[in-house]
Amino acid sequence: MQWPPEAIWESVAPLLPGFTVEILPELDSTNSELMRRARSGRTEAVLLVAERQTAGRGRLGRSWQSAAGESLTFSLGLPLAPPDWSGLSLAVGASVAQSLHPEVRLKWPNDLWLYDRKLGGILIETASHGEGGASTRHAVIGIGINIAPREAAGLSTLPAAVKELLPDQDAGTVLLRLALPLVRDVLAFERAGFAAFRQRFLGRDALHGRQIVLSDGTSGTAQGVDERGALLVHTAAGPQAVSSSEVSVRPASG
Repeated sequence: MQWPPEAIWESVAPLLPGFTVEILPELDSTNSELMRRARSGRTEAVLLVAERQTAGRGRLGRSWQSAAGESLTFSLGLPLAPPDWSGLSLAVGASVAQSLHPEVRLKWPNDLWLYDRKLGGILIETASHGEGGASTRHAVIGIGINIAPREAAGLSTLPAAVKELLPDQDAGTVLLRLALPLVRDVLAFERAGFAAFRQRFLGRDALHGRQIVLSDGTSGTAQGVDERGALLVHTAAGPQAVSSSEVSVRPASG
């Protein structure tokens, strides 16, 4: 498998001064590594790829297994100062889905779906650095995507793979497809917030109009998202707006 670090750097560096691309054979987690660096004051813009992750993480502490060649796992780290952070994972999902294929859908709040199976996931973390008025936040945007088919054993959602849609693509070519649009969209989010991405998300919303169950047991019908990325749910008790920090969502059985 060939990686395209120079092509990625040449396309992205004009947007992010000091930007670098690193591809490592193995890490515990690209997100964990960039969070460690940020907390120690290393806050340069970087795209970090691990061919294999030994302790990859998803939302709510779930593990994300990663084998060389079978998946693409990377994190984009950069200083970010949006007026409102709400909806960043949805904007990132909309960017990645658009770069991949028209069939890719988005399951709120941070999953990429293909035909109701999980193609990938997004994990966003932030670290503060500096003191007082000089304190800023460093965003670490982690993305994991299944490239080749994988075993479904032990997974709550059946897996999907990029090669089902794009059989000639490998992890390196997929990364090249994603990198520049992702950086452009993250910088657009910093300027305009989620409102600029809402229609793109709604156009790929995998849950809209479907019966869903929230983690607290509430059930209802998903009705899209609002201007800040909150999930809108019509329940027996009336409409609810649900933030990503409050619930996980699964389509109701049947």
